[in-house]
Amino acid sequence: MVRGSCYDLSMSLPAIAVRLAELHESPGFTAARFDRGFDFEGRVAVLPSAFNPPTRAHLALAELALESDGIEHVAAMLTTNNVDKSLFGAPLSHRVGMLLAANGADSRLAVLGTNAARLIDQGDALTATFPGVRFDFVVGFDTLIRVFDQKYYEDMTGTLSRFFARHRLIATNRAEATVDAVSDYLREPLVRDFAHRILTRELQREHAELSSSQARQEHQSSGESTALTPEVSAYIRKHGLYQS
Repeated sequence: MVRGSCYDLSMSLPAIAVRLAELHESPGFTAARFDRGFDFEGRVAVLPSAFNPPTRAHLALAELALESDGIEHVAAMLTTNNVDKSLFGAPLSHRVGMLLAANGADSRLAVLGTNAARLIDQGDALTATFPGVRFDFVVGFDTLIRVFDQKYYEDMTGTLSRFFARHRLIATNRAEATVDAVSDYLREPLVRDFAHRILTRELQREHAELSSSQARQEHQSSGESTALTPEVSAYIRKHGLYQS
């Protein structure tokens, strides 16, 4: 069982891969911690993403979350399962490695993993793994829409009612979706009953337009990317990731 485990700084990439496999195969929804940072307490904002690779936009979202009401800590979380996407690009172990490289530059960013695909189930995984800690989720507009997509639920209203009783969403603009578009979406019939549990925050345009696909393409062509921090770029070069 990997519940509550922390990343060992001497751990090899194969060992990280084993830890991720254990997480993936764990019965029920659970989570694990890969950094050796501060103990969680109070309310933690979690940024779930594929991090393929983690960009400056991801880090800006984490910073934005720290400014939100009641948030004491922030974490990046990778899942070993995904609702809509198949695995491509960097292996999960390297994605953890890149997040730990980012963590090395800013120790306020915790690094988590989970075997839960849906955001709703990730909330259950975190609550079970870290009892007594409250978790909110940082989401871009595309993820916000998926939360309210009926195809992912048998009982959408009941499931979301239980989720929002324990968690909040911190919703931000991304790419072409402005913060006004996010606010307008909160007035949709399926969404408005839960809007009081959704905080809207505006990400600066320079970060909102960055993407992991841009970072991959730039690294393939030049070995550098304006979308990445120096620490993540150095990690990618060291391990030869995203080569054509």
